Amino acid sequence: MRQRLTGWWGIPVALVAILGLGGFALREGTANHPNPAVGDPLAPWTTHVQKVDEALAERDASAAAQAWHEAYMNALGSRRWEGMIEVGDAYLRVGQLSASRQAVEAKARHLYLAALFRARAQDSLDGILRAAEAFADLGDREVATQCIRIADDLSARDRDPQARERVRAFTDRLTGRLLASELAAQF
Repeated sequence: MRQRLTGWWGIPVALVAILGLGGFALREGTANHPNPAVGDPLAPWTTHVQKVDEALAERDASAAAQAWHEAYMNALGSRRWEGMIEVGDAYLRVGQLSASRQAVEAKARHLYLAALFRARAQDSLDGILRAAEAFADLGDREVATQCIRIADDLSARDRDPQARERVRAFTDRLTGRLLASELAAQF
């Protein structure tokens, strides 16, 4: 009888298996493909994310969902962390037309986890920090904190002498924002 993976670690293991996010394959494949900043107009998912936003502006849920699916397929095929972040953000916007906020956030969380794994495999400090921000925006402090730990470890090995300071400054900003939102929720 097989045992099922349970708990928090079951999700990452399943994502790695499904999305093929093995670190070796990604590191090998990224040597000739730089990671442009999020919002890259040449990225294969970008035009579809724009179509999502256009459909949302018209309150056309069906067109938004269809455009999102195209964006997702292009982001998935790109093997870049930026696409998964942008598609996760777009999914949250599409989800505003849905009654099930919990299901929408769960799907976005999976997309952000995929982005985190890709960023980690690519040793992308920007990607890891962006994933931390996405998890914090979802209210998932535990995973955001884990992202910051990963970023801190990566910055310690980074050749850029300012990498550690970037992580510290990011952590300070994120912590301040989280505390402010918690205080605001209390009143």
